[in-house]
Amino acid sequence: MRWKKGRRSDNVVDQRGKSGGIGGKGISLAAVAVIVVMGLISGQDPMQIVGQVATQVMQQGGINTGISTPQQAAPRTDEQTEFVRAILGDTEDTWRTLFRQAGKTYKDPTLVLFNGSVRSACGSADSAVGPFYCPADQQVYLDLSFFKEMEQRFAATGEFAQAYVIAHEVGHHVQTLLGISARVHSARQRGERVTGDNGLLVRQELQADCFAGVWAHHAQQRHAWLEPGDLKDALNAARAIGDDRLQQQARGHVVPDSFTHGTSAQRERWFNHGYRTGAVNQCDTFAAQQL
Repeated sequence: MRWKKGRRSDNVVDQRGKSGGIGGKGISLAAVAVIVVMGLISGQDPMQIVGQVATQVMQQGGINTGISTPQQAAPRTDEQTEFVRAILGDTEDTWRTLFRQAGKTYKDPTLVLFNGSVRSACGSADSAVGPFYCPADQQVYLDLSFFKEMEQRFAATGEFAQAYVIAHEVGHHVQTLLGISARVHSARQRGERVTGDNGLLVRQELQADCFAGVWAHHAQQRHAWLEPGDLKDALNAARAIGDDRLQQQARGHVVPDSFTHGTSAQRERWFNHGYRTGAVNQCDTFAAQQL
C-alpha cells in the first residue's frame, strides 16, 4: 500500500507513556467494571454500552471530558505513527467531501494512541479491548500493538488491513454524527433486543464496515495507492474478526444469539460492498432484509 501519498492528519494525540483521566463526576471505574462484566455475560459490546451511558451522563451535565484537550502532544515521527496519521488524514478528506455533498458538515474525530491502558469519556480500557470509538468524546483509541496481534492471532497481515481497522472505527464516528448511534441507543432504552445475529448491534457494526469500504473506494480513486494483494488483506482482516470465527476459537462453538459484530462472511461482504459502490446510501444495513 502506497500510504505515503496520503495527507497527514493533525488530529492524532500521542498518549503513549502518559496517564489520561476524566475530570468531573463522570462514570466511576467500579461502574465501568460492572458494565463491562455484564456486557460480556450478555453478549453485548461493553464499550458501546459504556459509551452510550457516558453520553447520557454528559448530556445531563455530569461529566467533564478533559482527556485530550489540555495535554495534546504531537505524535512521534516513527513510521507506524506516520501511517496512522496518513490513514486518518485521508478518512478526513473523504468524509468531509461526502458530508459536504450531502449538505452536512463533518467534524473530524481525534485518534488517541496509547500503550497498555487508557481512560476515555467512556471509562477505562486496556489493550485487550482492541481499538474502540467512544461516542461520548468522539475519539478513536488505538494501541498500536493490536496490529501485531492481528498478524499473530488472526493471521491478518498488510498495511491495508490495518487501514481497514482505523476506517471501521471512524465509521462509528460517522454514525454518531448522522444520529445513527443515538437511534440504536434509544432502541435499547425502549427495551428492544439489540444483540443476536440479526440485531441492531450487528447491523451497526456491519454498517461501520461498509463505511470503511466507502472510504477505501474514494481513497483509491484519489491516490491509486493499492498494490496487488492489498484488497485481499483488508477482506481477510474483516473475515478474521467475525463473531462466528472468534467464538469458535474461544468457546469451540458458535452462539448466534450473542453476536454483536456479524459473521466473518457478513463483515467481508459489507466492507466489499462499500468498496465496490463507494456510496453511503448503499450502506443501510438497518433496512437490509439479508445481512
